[in-house]
Amino acid sequence: MSQVLHTPPPTPAPAEDDLAALAARHGLSVSGARPSLREYVQQLWARRHFITAFATAKLTAQYSEAKLGQVWQVATPLLNAAVYYFIFGVLLGTSHGVSDYIPFLVTGVFVWTFTQNSIMAGTRAISGNLGLVRALHFPRAALPISFALQQLQQLLFSMAALVIILLCFGVTPGLAWLLAFPTLLLQFVFNAGVSMVMARMGAKTPDIAQLMPFLLRTWMYVSGVMWSIDATLKHSHMPRLVKTLLEANPAAVYIDLMRFSLIDSFKAHQLPHHVWAYAVGWALLAGAGGFVYFWKSEERYGRG
Repeated sequence: MSQVLHTPPPTPAPAEDDLAALAARHGLSVSGARPSLREYVQQLWARRHFITAFATAKLTAQYSEAKLGQVWQVATPLLNAAVYYFIFGVLLGTSHGVSDYIPFLVTGVFVWTFTQNSIMAGTRAISGNLGLVRALHFPRAALPISFALQQLQQLLFSMAALVIILLCFGVTPGLAWLLAFPTLLLQFVFNAGVSMVMARMGAKTPDIAQLMPFLLRTWMYVSGVMWSIDATLKHSHMPRLVKTLLEANPAAVYIDLMRFSLIDSFKAHQLPHHVWAYAVGWALLAGAGGFVYFWKSEERYGRG
């Protein structure tokens, strides 16, 4: 006598629409889902105190193990400026035809260091803080923004040494010095935007952090940190496109605006045409574009 076993037919899997309706009925949402752009901005603003405190804490801890401590915030760019002065100003003669070359050089080094360190820190903002990213729920853009803010705080701290150098070389304070504040604000927005772009790229490909020093060093050499773009272009036969690219280079734009603000001998005719339009345009393009680009991958940061 045979016995036929009848297996029940498989239960069909619930449709995706049914699951969505079930989740909506019980007030459930996807964990870690990307919020809307407006909500994301609101979340960032709600955590503004965390961003400021995190930036300050990172700045304080940066040289905590060094015997000279925070002195290195000023000593590092000054030592770089001394090396560049010897190589470029003395050996290569880029100081010829540049009035107040030492204030010119030191200002360029300080302003460039702000951009360089912001981008380097932003590149590692996600990949270097995976423990924090995976442990806490917060808008991830807070990290690259806080690192850019940390570098702004460091620059402001170092500006005391820059002012002393300017005064020692006969530069007198004037109303033009007030232009340094909008310049730094625009540069901060630009740096934060580029940092967010690099943070997303660095989160996906950590090896980019190893490539960035070479790219940034190349960018520095074409940004007029150690030489005058205006003086060089006057006596060169470069194609017009190359001249335009050198003048519109965002790092050069912010450096030249700071020199114009702080150094008496750096006159308006040495600035590229529409320099403030360049400065505002780069800040808006990098700031808004970098923010949206970073937000697009918000739900993927910290996941394997």
